[in-house]
Amino acid sequence: NLGVDRFFETVSINISEIPLQKYSITDLETNQKLIYQLVDTDLDGSYNELLFQPKVKADSSKKYYLTVSENENDSLPLRCFSRFVPERTDDYAWENNRVAFRTFGPTAQQMVEEGVNGGTLSSGIDAWLKRVEYPIINKWYEKNKTGTGSYHEDTGEGLDNFHVGISRGIGGIALEADSNYYFSKNFVDYKTITIGPIRTSFELTYATWNANGKQIAEKKLISLDYGQNLSRFEIHLKGTDTILAGITLHNKNGQTTQNKNWISYWEPFFDSELGQGLVTTDLYFINSNRYETEKKDLSNLYANLKVVDGKVVYYAGFGWKKSKQFENQLSWENYLKDFALKLENPLIVKKL
Repeated sequence: NLGVDRFFETVSINISEIPLQKYSITDLETNQKLIYQLVDTDLDGSYNELLFQPKVKADSSKKYYLTVSENENDSLPLRCFSRFVPERTDDYAWENNRVAFRTFGPTAQQMVEEGVNGGTLSSGIDAWLKRVEYPIINKWYEKNKTGTGSYHEDTGEGLDNFHVGISRGIGGIALEADSNYYFSKNFVDYKTITIGPIRTSFELTYATWNANGKQIAEKKLISLDYGQNLSRFEIHLKGTDTILAGITLHNKNGQTTQNKNWISYWEPFFDSELGQGLVTTDLYFINSNRYETEKKDLSNLYANLKVVDGKVVYYAGFGWKKSKQFENQLSWENYLKDFALKLENPLIVKKL
């Protein structure tokens, strides 16, 4: 019911009552078959969700036909991918055709705490700035492992030159108390839920952490869909009624924008420019604030969010000018604005 065209939005169909493994979904207007993905969301061994991405014109509707098919949905490109990376200490990394991210596990934390070189102590979300549509995670880690190259150098595919440190990176959470900011350490456990042509999703569990006397339990369900620059964060929390979700301000020389339900930071970035953003809905958004300090990596732009029924949901990601996805700050902020509008007005799905 919006006056804008809709695309790269994922529709989920509950197939738990028809637990087969061979389906076909067809656009009834064009008779074109769509790419789909089956997901076992609760990891019980049976698929219970079918994902696809319709294309719907402004102020209009479309009909799709879901049926059993003998043609399996195989040989499809693995466009949305994630995995645990033990060969690089214990990262967890994820990507789609536009962006890539990673965060850090317990071994990397232990190395820092024991004074061993090469560790990382952070629950912030790191960004890998890719500028190709094909997957790069395995390729970049392999060349780093074998010494045939480094993902800190751009040879045409992009690079990791995004510094996260102990900042919130792009979407990490924090709790403010008495003008101090508290947050978890590295994740302690993970579960990969799905990879495929439409979505990758996984779960990260964190040790209970102390925030000025409050004991906070934290679990993240993160997903990234094809065609999107923002990962979806569903944070399950105990011990607090509000939480901050942040994006790092790096050198504090960029432009912050704070709007209802979305925040943005656009900055000069080496030989290019970079936009970071976070989007949520009326249900969770309270307000936002830019926090600056001289302490290393602790300056962040925060969205203050309500915890509703034990969780908050928001989307966070980036746009790198050198990838040619966004021309300037205005195009990046228009993307966030449109993303927020569509979140508040989701596609209406009816079974006929």
